[in-house]
Amino acid sequence: MAFESVKAALGEVVLKEGLRYLARDPEKNMVKLAKWWGEKIARSELHKNYAKSVVEFLSDENNNWRQLAVRAFGQLFPKVRDTLISNFFIDALVLSPEEIRKAQEKYGVHVPPVMLFDLTERCNLRCKGCWAAEFPREDLDFATLDRILTEAEGLGMRFLVVSGGEPTVRKNDLLDLAKKHSKDIFHVYTNGTLIDKEFARKIAEVGNIAFAISIDGLEENTNLRRGKGVFRKVMEAMDNLREAGAAFGFSATYTRQNTEEIASDAFIDLMIEKGCLWGWLFTYIPTGGEPDLQYMATPEQRGFMYQTLQRWRREKPIFVIDFWNDGNLVGGCIAGGRSYFHINAAGDVEPCAFVHYANVNIKNTTLVEALKSPLFMAYQANQPFNSNHLKPCPIIDNPQKLEKIVNETGAYPTQRNGISVSQLCQPLYGYAQEWGAVADQLWEETASAQEAVSFKGGRSGSNPDA
Repeated sequence: MAFESVKAALGEVVLKEGLRYLARDPEKNMVKLAKWWGEKIARSELHKNYAKSVVEFLSDENNNWRQLAVRAFGQLFPKVRDTLISNFFIDALVLSPEEIRKAQEKYGVHVPPVMLFDLTERCNLRCKGCWAAEFPREDLDFATLDRILTEAEGLGMRFLVVSGGEPTVRKNDLLDLAKKHSKDIFHVYTNGTLIDKEFARKIAEVGNIAFAISIDGLEENTNLRRGKGVFRKVMEAMDNLREAGAAFGFSATYTRQNTEEIASDAFIDLMIEKGCLWGWLFTYIPTGGEPDLQYMATPEQRGFMYQTLQRWRREKPIFVIDFWNDGNLVGGCIAGGRSYFHINAAGDVEPCAFVHYANVNIKNTTLVEALKSPLFMAYQANQPFNSNHLKPCPIIDNPQKLEKIVNETGAYPTQRNGISVSQLCQPLYGYAQEWGAVADQLWEETASAQEAVSFKGGRSGSNPDA
């Protein structure tokens, strides 16, 4: 059952009573619930401090983060809301760190809190610049997936990210995995085109699946990259999920072509209107299908996106993360088993979804042994890859380091075209230098001061400079 994993620490009755109390009047009671979480559930001082900050912004009716919380509680199906609180805020955030600590002591290896795996590399679209386009069109069989997830749970990993290919071409397997591993959170990246009303209803009933729907700006840019009519299908998918009460957000890749549009208020306001509770921003990485350096956002565009995101956090009722420009929030690159790793549908265990090299295949090894692979050990020994965390990435920001690590550990290429790490990295040396100049200036001028307060939020629509 959904609450089984917290019985020892809290008691099922206590947790259920807290959720019942919240359900009576979410908008009124969420402040009290946040206090309860900080005083009765949170174990570490870090989590207690988080709870105090949450109480602070939830108490201000004009704060954009409170507006996000009110929107989420009003939008989510009760089963989804309760499961997210149980599986994420209690299991993943509170109980998982202790389970991971014990696993690390037992096995003598660093265990990350997040695992990314591909159900399949099959996809119903052919998007320009897809990072997975050169993977073999395979599925990871259900028995192997079930075994991997069981091993992950035994290590304390509770947050599971699912990608592809397009995961929803295996709808039944996705639902079955989520039902069988009901204590976990499944965060699924999808193009959204296969999410009809019936599937959205099943997702809400399961409760522990949340989507990130890929979109590339407004209609013209999305269709240009993904195909005619895709934008309309994405809008329909968001409507279906919102009406069902499922949890979802967006995933957008900014390029030289669409950065200004994705960074516009017209775009982010549309995402909020459609019901997105969060958004993930990716900068285009020239790996996978037909890598194109001219498709990359320019250093100036990347800097513009950084500045835009700081403003959104002060004004907009949505949680948005930029996986490259937010390196300063997480101490640099999180890949290589530091905070997450990737298993593709062929079973290759990679440090990152964009770094297509591996030492081992999960079909003939365990997760523990995979985490001990030479490639992962070298990754962690070199992290952070740069003292300026606005230059966190070993691919586009520090390519000389990735080239050295892959060559020294003897990792094999996992793409069908077998591209060497030198072929990937050396064309990026110039970009890294150009972005480095912009990033160093941003780091010196704003990073240390801004990020200390970047998630405190502000009054919706307020002057960001006030």
